[in-house]
Amino acid sequence: MIRLDGRSLKIEDVVAVARRGEKVEVTKDSWDRIKKCRDMCEEKIKAREIMYGVNTGIGEFSEVVLNQDQVEKFQKFLVYSHAAGIGNPMPQEVVRGAMLGRINVHCHGNSGLRPVVVERLVQLLNAGVTPVCCEKGSVGACGDLSPMSQMALVLIGEGEAFHKGERLPAAEALKRVGIQPIVFEARDGLAAINGSNMLTAMAALSIHDVERWTKLSEVAASMTLEALNANMKPYDVRLHEVRGFKGAVASAANILKITQGSEILAQKGKKVQDAYSMRSTPQVTGSLRDALRYAREQVEIELNGVGDNPIFLPDQKTVLTGANFQGSPIALPMEMVGTGVSMVSVLSERRLNRLLNPALSVGLPPFLTEGAGMHSGLMLSQYTAGMLVAETRILSHPAANQSIPAAAD
Repeated sequence: MIRLDGRSLKIEDVVAVARRGEKVEVTKDSWDRIKKCRDMCEEKIKAREIMYGVNTGIGEFSEVVLNQDQVEKFQKFLVYSHAAGIGNPMPQEVVRGAMLGRINVHCHGNSGLRPVVVERLVQLLNAGVTPVCCEKGSVGACGDLSPMSQMALVLIGEGEAFHKGERLPAAEALKRVGIQPIVFEARDGLAAINGSNMLTAMAALSIHDVERWTKLSEVAASMTLEALNANMKPYDVRLHEVRGFKGAVASAANILKITQGSEILAQKGKKVQDAYSMRSTPQVTGSLRDALRYAREQVEIELNGVGDNPIFLPDQKTVLTGANFQGSPIALPMEMVGTGVSMVSVLSERRLNRLLNPALSVGLPPFLTEGAGMHSGLMLSQYTAGMLVAETRILSHPAANQSIPAAAD
């Protein structure tokens, strides 16, 4: 059971809930904060205090003040209009991770929504009901409004959801697990959608996977270094300690540990200095390790922060509007991770080239085959590797700087 308090959610918790179906619960202190904040919000609504997204329109319509009759309906219409995504459904693990992150945002008691909205999100997550949220439509500059709105539709019994591998109308999915849809009241709808939770869930799961992938890349590098009888001086940890990058120190130490006691590497005939692809692994893979460390820190700050707008401060009886939904603090470190993955991939493919190319492979059979000519060995495996490197480079092209104006500029 993962206990959510708004402060202690880790990437490993996201993986446990999103992929393994770990159950969640909200702490009593968090429920108290959520209720306290809602009480303040309702006081201000009754006093007809103007609050963005509560009794005003949003975006370009933020200067339009709604009357009391409109306030209730507006939250439903808001979710309807924003559920504008298209394309294939996002992976269910990403949506589950986003639901988890959104619950943790609300645990701070700064969002002003009714506790029942948070309660329903918890129930959906624990019952394995996952909203169908489309892949395309989000712009991180204003959070993940489109897919989060498709998530919010399920709370009110609309849209679609997955349950036990079946794609169903949301009303049917809720009925199967005995969960009642809710009717949004003032603030509820916007509070359910106004953050970068999809982006953050993707980032958390990606970091978990890339950390494992990085270990595998060092195992593969170690095996290649053995096969090519590498000069291992570039992996002396002291070399990297004098430069000071933690990732390089860790990568060199890992590869030394894997190759420790290797009889193959004990043989003579080493070059004074090997090619970059053989001696630069600690620097390149280490750079990815450093990027991952920074990205993990940023993602866990976001997982435990208040990504919402407006923000309610019950102790000061204050409402602040801003842009805490902005995805840039997550997008930028994840761009670094994506670029790092592509760099490590290139290095790996270049080591593969040295294994297969008879001019470079220190006496290994051409393309690692017996009966050259009759058999092609791993020739085509390198073609596949080259294709994947090209695709990796394309996919790692920055997206975070691609913002263009929208919503009447």
